[in-house]
Formats: sequence, structure tokens, C-alpha cells
Amino acid sequence: MTEIDLVNRDPNGINSGIQVKFEDVLAEPDGAHSMDCVWQNSYKCYTCGLSLSYKIATLLCGIFIALHWGCTFGCLAFNQIWMITPKCKVFEIQMSCFRRFFTTILECCLGPCCATCGMFFSNITVTNKSG
Repeated sequence: MTEIDLVNRDPNGINSGIQVKFEDVLAEPDGAHSMDCVWQNSYKCYTCGLSLSYKIATLLCGIFIALHWGCTFGCLAFNQIWMITPKCKVFEIQMSCFRRFFTTILECCLGPCCATCGMFFSNITVTNKSG
């Protein structure tokens, strides 16, 4: 098992849009400031509540949810590797016969018409007069 980074837990930034720090959620604009002690204690209560509720939720549910998602992605990988990719290959092989048939029909029926139109339009000349 590889070592996990306990400091940077979102190295790919997949949850960079989740902004839950105090400064991201609560802000007082100029002209509407509460007392300093209220603002400081609000910060402490917010960060404590956020940390405590997140830690309790992850303690109770995190391992089971991780197991669920591990099994889900394991089954998804299994399905992709052992079912979908081989079925796509079978479809590709079977359709190659249809491709040859359809190409032959188009070359026989439309080929002469396209060649005639090409010869017809190749004799057109365009001159540009300015003035």
C-alpha cells in the first residue's frame, strides 16, 4: 500500500470549489461591523462547530462511505474491463462487414455521379472585376 499524504488531502483539487472557512462564509462589509468580541467569538464558535460536526460525521460514516465508493468504483472498473470493452470490440468487428458492404454500394451508385459533378464544376472559372 502506498503512503498517503496527511497534509495535502486534495492533491488533484477535486473539491477546490468547496469553501467552508469562516472568511468564505461570513463577512462584514465596511460600515456594518459588529463588536470585536462578537466577531472573534463568532469565529471561534464557527470553526469549532465546523470541525466538531465534520469529525463526528466522518467518524460515524466516513469508513463505510469510503468502502461503498471503493466497491462502486471496483465494480465500475470490472464492468468496463470485462464487459463493455469486449462488447465494443465485438461490435467493431461485426460492423466492419457492414462498412465494406456500404462502401461498395456508395462507390457503385454515387461514385459516378460525384465524379461527373466534379468534372462539371472543375470547368467553371471565376473572374473578379473591381471597379
